[in-house]
Amino acid sequence: MTPVAGDGPSILGIPVVLVLFALTLLGVATFHRHTLRVGLAGLFIIVVYKLVFTGFKTGAGFAGLGAHLAHEWVTLANLFLLLLGFALLSRHFEESHVPLELPRILPDDWKGAFVLLAVVFVLSSFLDNIAAAIIGGTMARAVFQGKVHIGYLAAIVAASNAGGSGSVVGDTTTTMMWIDGVSPLAVLDAYVAAVVALAIFGWFAARQQHAYSPILKDTPAGTKVDWARVGIVAFILAAAIVSNVMANLHFKWALDTFPVIGVAVWVAILVAAPLRRPDWSVMPETIKGTVFLLSLVTIASMMPVEKLPSPTWQTTFGLGFVSAVFDNIPLTALALKQGGYDWGMLAYAVGFGGSMIWFGSSAGVALSNSFPEARSVGLWLRHGWHVALAYVIGFVVFLVVVGWHPTDKRGGSLGAPPPASQPQR
Repeated sequence: MTPVAGDGPSILGIPVVLVLFALTLLGVATFHRHTLRVGLAGLFIIVVYKLVFTGFKTGAGFAGLGAHLAHEWVTLANLFLLLLGFALLSRHFEESHVPLELPRILPDDWKGAFVLLAVVFVLSSFLDNIAAAIIGGTMARAVFQGKVHIGYLAAIVAASNAGGSGSVVGDTTTTMMWIDGVSPLAVLDAYVAAVVALAIFGWFAARQQHAYSPILKDTPAGTKVDWARVGIVAFILAAAIVSNVMANLHFKWALDTFPVIGVAVWVAILVAAPLRRPDWSVMPETIKGTVFLLSLVTIASMMPVEKLPSPTWQTTFGLGFVSAVFDNIPLTALALKQGGYDWGMLAYAVGFGGSMIWFGSSAGVALSNSFPEARSVGLWLRHGWHVALAYVIGFVVFLVVVGWHPTDKRGGSLGAPPPASQPQR
């Protein structure tokens, strides 16, 4: 990635502000019990640094900061509302007792754990990946009696991100592509890699979970489904889907000026509240995790990155690893501005790549609100190593089966790539 010229002091050619961001991420990885404090401290230091030394892309001083936040507020507000809203949705879903009915239909051995990940994958193809991850975590808590392996939590996040990578309504990054003119069919190829990745991390994670805590063989006696809560869950999800699709089809301008989807989710929650009271007790912990994610997203939006390297399959592959630490929303925005990508390959890379670290995607942060033990980079990498392996193998399969076919946003061919960027067949 190319730093913006003249963006203040540098160390060995690297702008100091990027060093401060790297130190913030290192602090998050090291002090995983204090991630909120580290994230907010990093945000404060970087804001002060830019106020004093460099200014912002939108101008200098507090005026520049205000203009920058005015530009980013829709993204931040949507994330805030969705993370909080889907936390309440997960409690409705858990208290409906539907997860306790799953042993009736899931296989009794490790294959039950695998099928559950496949369900999350499918859900994420038409739901927001945050909702799919939270629902997956809720189901896992029920069928594994509260004992969910860290490797399996990583796999739930990976399944939600993989499932959303090929659908323009399944992930924020693919929705951004759709808004910017990329055809929904152009990102569909991402499923070639995503399905392969699911088979790999799903196999390893399911066996990890089965060894740690096998799936319930029978539904607990006396379990009774609360269909009113099931209806509320469906109503909230429908509000998210319909608002997303309608805004993209008819009111694209609104997505840049107002947090349409987040507001729609909260309207649905409040409308349904008289029927079943939401469990507001989950809010304090959820707010902490949400503010932490927003601090990292805000920092990422301030980084002095003006453009990405020239689009090739190699640089696209690298973006998957970058998205594990650098929020994939600004990465996708830069890629769309630059153009010339294979959009299906890019969707897989930036969508799935963030699964490799718990704070690399909003789905990971959302799930960690319910499972605080997941907030450890060391444990995530140690037990969720199969996610990185799956990313690499899925990417290679994409290259072999589909190849690198860069197009403009309207699907027009850009011609053959340079010889150095062509994969070996």
